[in-house]
Amino acid sequence: MTQTYSLKHAEPVIRRTTDLLEHVFPSPRHFGIRLWDGTELPVEGDSAFHLVLGHAGALRRMFTPPVELSMGEAFIRDDFDIEGDIFSAFALMDGLASRSFSAGEILKMGLDLLALPVSGPARPQGRGPLQLRGAVHSLERDRAAVQYHYDVGNDFYSLWLDKNLQYSCGYFPTGREDLDTAQELKLEHICRKLRLQPGERLLDIGCGWGGLARYAAQKYGVNVLGVTLSKNQKAYADEAIARSGLQGRVAVELKDYRILGDESFDKIVSVGMFEHVGRSHLPEYFAHTYRLLKPGGLFLNHGISQRAGLEKARQGFIQKRVLGLGIFQQRYIFPDGELIPVSEVNLMAENAGFEVRDLENLREHYALTLRQWVNRLAARRTEAVKASDEVTYRTWRLYMSSSAYGFESGSLNVNQTLLAKLTFDGKSSVPSTRADLYR
Repeated sequence: MTQTYSLKHAEPVIRRTTDLLEHVFPSPRHFGIRLWDGTELPVEGDSAFHLVLGHAGALRRMFTPPVELSMGEAFIRDDFDIEGDIFSAFALMDGLASRSFSAGEILKMGLDLLALPVSGPARPQGRGPLQLRGAVHSLERDRAAVQYHYDVGNDFYSLWLDKNLQYSCGYFPTGREDLDTAQELKLEHICRKLRLQPGERLLDIGCGWGGLARYAAQKYGVNVLGVTLSKNQKAYADEAIARSGLQGRVAVELKDYRILGDESFDKIVSVGMFEHVGRSHLPEYFAHTYRLLKPGGLFLNHGISQRAGLEKARQGFIQKRVLGLGIFQQRYIFPDGELIPVSEVNLMAENAGFEVRDLENLREHYALTLRQWVNRLAARRTEAVKASDEVTYRTWRLYMSSSAYGFESGSLNVNQTLLAKLTFDGKSSVPSTRADLYR
């Protein structure tokens, strides 16, 4: 139900909202703010974006602790919007997290928020937060968490991903590549690092829609088993394998990597999967992949990590209780996902028996990828909403834009670690230089 206000009551609400905004985002500001009645707050110079409040209760919905969760929900439910360069807006949250508010300031802002209207226009209905049950990282719970994100719909993802539906960073040697080219260069980069040879057996853990599996089979003559927990991804992958004539050389199974048993592989790859594993289960992850890999084999582990020290910096009362950093991601994006510094991840790999042979940070490449995804999604908004709903469209626009900022600012990294399982006499199958990667 929409709450209406007489002019007599509207003016105090606008004044209180303006005062709060000036306190949270003090002048001089380099972005615009526009209220629901058209009121514009002063901006210094050119504005890269506008923060637009949709109604008189928007600010209360945005800043009710935990703030990150409230702001995320207020955005995806259309209480406020960001017009213009959405990527520039995410420095605001970092700015809030780094500011020091006294207890008195927090109390005053809280009382001012409580004085604002509670209700507003009816929010759009759509995808909500996932309610997970069972032990964290049990087979059943992990399946539910993965399907919540990846089974949004193949039609939705097909609108803005590349032609091979690669849902991980592309590779941009010049920075000017289009998305299809960058993603194919990423596939080639991975296959070269693995030094794939015809006839070898490759395991792709978290294979997604099967693009890497098909590429490796077609270009390098390997036999591939891909595993995914997403029903939609498996359905798409099976159709694509059939269209490519790769039956018998590529198979995708709806299966958790932990139940592969006594199978054996020459090479293993995992792209964008270990972020779902969780810190407490990473030793098991590496121990199991070590068992699955033949002596002399290689394992390329590709995934997102968090800058070392960032987790500790976010443990203060303001960051944890008031701002609630990370809660929106857990509720709406990747439930039970966990980002860990690559130094910790690779130490666990070494403890499992692997030798670290190569480590590459591709965070700038992921920032470029995300910018292309966001722009492609925005260009096909009408189709995206039809394929899913308005809330889903806004959720992906928000999370991918904020992720781009994370990679550009250095709080997020994406790393490719090449791990070797040595032979019994201490040999690996890695050349003495990297020259073969760049031929």
